[in-house]
Amino acid sequence: MANQDDQFKKVISHAKEYGYVFQSSEIYDGLSAVYDYAQNGAELKKNIRDYWWKAMVQMHDNIVGIDSSIFMHPTTWKASGHVDAFNDPLIDNKDSKKRYRADVLIEDYCAKIEGKIDKEVAKAQKRFGEAFNKEEFLSTNPRVLGYQEKIDSILTRMGKSLEAEDLADVKALIEELEIADPLTGSRNWTEVKQFNLMFGTKLGASADTAMDLYLRPETAQGIFVNFLNVQKTGRMKIPFGIAQTGKAFRNEIVARQFIFRMREFEQMEMQFFIKPGTQKEWFEYWKETRLKWHHSLGMGVENYRFHDHEKLAHYADAATDIEFKFPFGFKELEGIHSRTDFDLKQHEEFSGKKLQYFDHEEKASYTPYVLETSIGLDRMFLAVFSNSLVEEELENNTTRTVLKLPAVLAPVKAAIFPLVKKDGLPEVAKQIVEDLKWDFNVFYDEKDAVGKRYRRQDAAGTPFCITVDHDSLEDDSVTIRHRDTMEQKRVKIADLKDIINAEVDVKHWLQKMQ
Repeated sequence: MANQDDQFKKVISHAKEYGYVFQSSEIYDGLSAVYDYAQNGAELKKNIRDYWWKAMVQMHDNIVGIDSSIFMHPTTWKASGHVDAFNDPLIDNKDSKKRYRADVLIEDYCAKIEGKIDKEVAKAQKRFGEAFNKEEFLSTNPRVLGYQEKIDSILTRMGKSLEAEDLADVKALIEELEIADPLTGSRNWTEVKQFNLMFGTKLGASADTAMDLYLRPETAQGIFVNFLNVQKTGRMKIPFGIAQTGKAFRNEIVARQFIFRMREFEQMEMQFFIKPGTQKEWFEYWKETRLKWHHSLGMGVENYRFHDHEKLAHYADAATDIEFKFPFGFKELEGIHSRTDFDLKQHEEFSGKKLQYFDHEEKASYTPYVLETSIGLDRMFLAVFSNSLVEEELENNTTRTVLKLPAVLAPVKAAIFPLVKKDGLPEVAKQIVEDLKWDFNVFYDEKDAVGKRYRRQDAAGTPFCITVDHDSLEDDSVTIRHRDTMEQKRVKIADLKDIINAEVDVKHWLQKMQ
């Protein structure tokens, strides 16, 4: 655990030091679980959003995008179930006065058991070397099977208790497992209570006539209430999807883990409207398609896994998460849910307006079923950033810190340096900046020795460094250096655009999904 914590602390301090993420209103001591994206962070976030949008909207001729507003008519949230059921089970420790999510305490307990399984695997791997078969070991080793059985029975019981709203049993489970306050070790717990996560606000000029509103806790409802508008104006035929990215707000009592769980965050969601009865096939299709999107970024296939839900929402008939290996273990990155016709039917009932689709081939109207893919943009940012940050031992016994961001997502694609600040070299370097900035986000730097400038760009995640030297004046060539391999090549100035493009072009990356 300590090692994980150290790694995570490095991620947080690197994000600040290199202009990716700042604590919100830091000069006033900040606001808990609210963060600002800095100059590099805003670019990385935008590039992730664009990468998702291109794959989701541009590459599918039956998916369109919208941008619905954060404020919605309050009845929306009554219909969606958020007013009555958007709750977290919370428990307080009487000694430390700290509040925790009961389900997270139990999941963290299970994660520790998973850590024991990992230790057994590592020991066996050491013992058997090349001959080690991990799958066989996991399915036959009695100790591992015992651990796995324990995890499964705990999570199944928790799922059933939460579904039945049996909060007393959730507390009983915490007591039986002897789960202690992570800070103080105290086991002096209160009862488990439900707490609604929506932020309320007012709309109107005077207190008497003001209407109670909520900041949206998810972006999906803006899609559902616009279903018919989009379908008719876009003449969309089922199956079709509506995608959207945007801010959502949740009054997370236990916001933690940096930008993993925040009170103000951004979602990238797509609701896919389908014919009832076809949801099983579409569920499998979107599971596979979304995993391919993640894999296309080359962040290690072993860092992703599916986790099927123990506890299904009352309206869902299937749900799975794509989990990613964050510095603090495997956690949810994206959800894929088969939501049946719950949402459209609810809005139809509460609004009194018909939200059905007329199928010309079947000559009949029906309420479509919905398949949802929903990913947190901030979590994706954290996945990309934490996975990319590495410390490398170099041959000359020095180390370098390098942020190996997928080149397609990197905020700055190339940094251009004159070798020295004289002899006409800055002029040539600045001309290269002028030419390249039409196509890429580029950066000019002339301060410090070239080696130092390389290191700075490595740590900031820039894929290419281009150095103009005295020979450049004679042969119109420059030295281009690759961030990941540190390999240096002499190339023509005229070829720079094509060389960079070959590495950072979205097409080159997304085609890996085909």
